[in-house]
Amino acid sequence: MYNHKEIEKKWQKIWDQSKAFKTGNKSDKKYYVLDMFPYPSGSGLHVGHPEGYTATDIIARFKRLKGFDVLHPMGWDAFGLPAEQYAISTGNNPNEFTQKNIATFKKQIKSLGLSYDFDKEVNTTDPKFYEQTQWIFKELYKKGLAVLADIDVNWCEELGTVLANEEVLIDKDGNKVSERGSFPVVKKKMRQWVLKITNYADKLLEGLEDLDWENSLKLLQKNWIGKSTGTKVKFALELLDESIEVFTTRIETIFGATFLTISPEHPLVEKIVTSENKEKVKDFIKEFEKLDDRQKADKNEKNGIFTGSYAINPFNQKKIPIWIGDFVLLSYGTGAIMSVPAHDKRDYEFANKYGLEIKQVIVSKENVELPYLESGHLINSSEFNGLSSKEAIEKLNQYVEKNNLGQVETFYKLRDWIFSRQRYWGEPFPVAFDDENNVYLIDGLVELPFMENIKPSKNGQSPLFNNKKWLYFEKDGKKLTRETNTMPQWAGSNWYYLAYILKNADGSYEKLDSEEAKKRFKKWLPVDLYIGGQEHAVLHLLYSRFWHRFLYDIGVVPTKEPFQKVVNQGMILGTDGQKMSKSRGNIINPSEIVDELGADTLRVYEMFMGPLTDDKDWQVESIKGIRKWLERVYRLFEMFFDGQKTIEKSNEDHLILSQYNKLIKEIENEVELLKFNTAISKLMVFVNLLYKVEKIPSWEILKNFALILSLFAPHIAEELLEKMNQKQVKDQIWPTYDPTYLESNLTKYVIQINGKVRAIVDFELDKTQEEVLAKAMQIEKIKTLLENKNIIKVIFVANKVLNLIVK
Repeated sequence: MYNHKEIEKKWQKIWDQSKAFKTGNKSDKKYYVLDMFPYPSGSGLHVGHPEGYTATDIIARFKRLKGFDVLHPMGWDAFGLPAEQYAISTGNNPNEFTQKNIATFKKQIKSLGLSYDFDKEVNTTDPKFYEQTQWIFKELYKKGLAVLADIDVNWCEELGTVLANEEVLIDKDGNKVSERGSFPVVKKKMRQWVLKITNYADKLLEGLEDLDWENSLKLLQKNWIGKSTGTKVKFALELLDESIEVFTTRIETIFGATFLTISPEHPLVEKIVTSENKEKVKDFIKEFEKLDDRQKADKNEKNGIFTGSYAINPFNQKKIPIWIGDFVLLSYGTGAIMSVPAHDKRDYEFANKYGLEIKQVIVSKENVELPYLESGHLINSSEFNGLSSKEAIEKLNQYVEKNNLGQVETFYKLRDWIFSRQRYWGEPFPVAFDDENNVYLIDGLVELPFMENIKPSKNGQSPLFNNKKWLYFEKDGKKLTRETNTMPQWAGSNWYYLAYILKNADGSYEKLDSEEAKKRFKKWLPVDLYIGGQEHAVLHLLYSRFWHRFLYDIGVVPTKEPFQKVVNQGMILGTDGQKMSKSRGNIINPSEIVDELGADTLRVYEMFMGPLTDDKDWQVESIKGIRKWLERVYRLFEMFFDGQKTIEKSNEDHLILSQYNKLIKEIENEVELLKFNTAISKLMVFVNLLYKVEKIPSWEILKNFALILSLFAPHIAEELLEKMNQKQVKDQIWPTYDPTYLESNLTKYVIQINGKVRAIVDFELDKTQEEVLAKAMQIEKIKTLLENKNIIKVIFVANKVLNLIVK
């Protein structure tokens, strides 16, 4: 009888004690398979975690069986706001709370039979870990990539910290609030550490070309960087001795510019808004300020308001109105655009909405509907008429530069990265200041001091500011004050995949710039497969790629990119098809599933639900079906153990061996392609075949079936191997298939009675009528239908049909 609790507890203990998944088997073939490590929340694992973790575990187990030295680690992204907020509200220390959560997560993960090497476990709150995070920051500072700047930030007084744009939401009243707690957020100018990721924009774009990522994922990265090469052009103001610079990627359409649109944040707004429009513009800007940059850019409906002023088009000297638009960002380009409604969809909609002029300046040979967005030939463009779009771009850019009207430039949507948080629970900066605010880098580790009161202030000072004993110190006779901001949660997750490589079994780490580190990085980098949620498809990957490319540039790592293949798993939804949440009451607790039905059942079910990258609904009956299938597998093996089925040769041997060898080949292909759902389907089909036969030619078939099953359901597979007196999976190799059995000598015979199809059966090719008839007569359904009947004629079509005419 299949007792999952006994079996799973037994094998998890054996694996743990024998360090079955330890990295380092001396193989010259390596495979580094990585999960996006979790934040250890108080609620523990949810069913989305095992989906990605099981997928990487299947690959890790498969590669080990194929003879690879596999690095398959797990760790904890443990700094951050949630733990700190909980600690403040409950009066606990965030470190104690975090370590307790980690223990819970680790226990849950081990209960799933995941083959992690826990000697490689990392924790971003471990001082030995963040000492190296601090080292990277110091190297960034030395190269001018970490700077202090006074910038506008999202300030949340209640949380006492600056928030990234991604951490700010808009509530039902249109006000900015924090994602965590829904507290008010305002814009505030503060002195912050900033990492100059924009210096790496081109390298980050170039690096995408050779990566084995989905095009959609690459596109997300490209769009976030947002590189545009175009022309900056000055439009003089009609009544002021000033000009507005616009940035355009379509200089060939400049004769069709019928109005300018500027950002509500543009510095000239106050000067150019006429007195009769001031109040309306003020109200418009007030609404605009409620949005963050992402919401401004993503708005479907584009709104605007006329300033009352005009600019002069430098190419035709025509006076055109200046509008303010809520879709124009000061942070991108120049904060002003020339609007060409005949050749831009957004401008066309805006012009129609507000009754503005639309002037066509590009045509093609066919009749063109506006807005026309393609290239063609210029019209209504003075001496440039008749030029192709390509020719016009070159000529117009020459004209712009020759007449000092502007220049060709490249702009990026990517903004430099605000890297400060005014909170306690984060990595301290290895930085101090003297009385004149000169920066001093601190050698070695700067450890986060224990503090009783970690409540943030309302004035922008970190809680660390109140720890005067820690705050002030002397170095070389100088009195210095430590930086009291801490790094954001992103800091540890930027490089943790390298920390796994550096981690030693005694808990220490090799130094990032050591010779031993170089040797290890040469073996293990890049990460071969990285699986995680879609929510990390942009920023986490972008920030990690930035730090990795920087470490490559200073000679620390041997590869330009960290992750060769990245896969975003789909979301597991509730039984109602909605995202799981406490408020909907549709959360599934994986620990309860493991207890009731078993870890192997959960693993197989989550892989069988559908393609790994698709969103999938949880189905209660379906997971019970998987449990029944595992019981059926266990029962099948027992039938061979107790003699109900036997190991001996039979007439079915060729069929069995053909399907067996085909199974090995197909599972190998499906696993390599991450098509786990179809791989499991093939296992089910093979089990059905073994139930239909009474004999199989070799124990090898059962042994290798168990080995294949161990990828998906490792506990039951180990148990079945043990019952066959076979070695543990860790001491086995992946089965090979015999290609001669893949050349099919089978054909499907349609068995008919009086012309009606009664069965379709596989037979070997070129069998005689007598042989096919004899085998057909053994089919239970045919035997039943022929009871009390006489066969008066047999119609036989070789390799196709057997039709019995009966009376």
